[in-house]
Amino acid sequence: MSVEMELRAVRVRYGPLEALHGVDLPVPAGTATVLLGRNGSGRTTVLRALAGTVRPAAGRVLWRGDDVTRLPAHLRARRGLCFVPDLRAVYATLTVAENLRLAGDPSAALDAYPELRPLLPRRAGTLSGGERRMLAVSRALAGPARVVLVDEPTLGMSPAVAARTYALLGGVCARGAAVVTTGRRLPEGLPRGALVHELRRGTVAFSGEAAEAAARRRFGGPTGGAASSRA
Repeated sequence: MSVEMELRAVRVRYGPLEALHGVDLPVPAGTATVLLGRNGSGRTTVLRALAGTVRPAAGRVLWRGDDVTRLPAHLRARRGLCFVPDLRAVYATLTVAENLRLAGDPSAALDAYPELRPLLPRRAGTLSGGERRMLAVSRALAGPARVVLVDEPTLGMSPAVAARTYALLGGVCARGAAVVTTGRRLPEGLPRGALVHELRRGTVAFSGEAAEAAARRRFGGPTGGAASSRA
């Protein structure tokens, strides 16, 4: 299992507050990685550090061994990184069709989410939360990204569409991409070999395979227990 990206001893501060306290976190290629944690645990900040939308106060971000700590987000995107944030992930004033054309191949998105087809002429800002999330996540499915980061991929989706979404992201892993998601709790339907990291107060409290995380939950462990929308 090769490591595509990696955080090494990364600290991130927002003003006087430190959101990550020396986090080490590998992101393997061809693998789904799930970040869990309570509100303020730092899971969204991990995605932002990987994407380059926040700069670490200390530590390094590596991509296939290259130090990209100071590489800006738009250059990471050109290198093959797709970041889908939890908020403001679509262009609200553009139509669904225009959003899809900007993302890449619209046909791939419509095959994944046929629910979007009748919505093509509508402005994205008029969609429901689940519809907007489908449109946002379709960005991760349309292009040949090497690293896909999705914050709260199933926010607002029905259980059936959420299960389909994880299956679709599993297909992205099967193509060899590294996929990192966050969630309120351990999701069902993760691809085989998925890894789970639980964050607490800016540190990694648990790392293991999804089966281990599920066992902790069954036997009263904290993994995946508390609801959270942002970090």
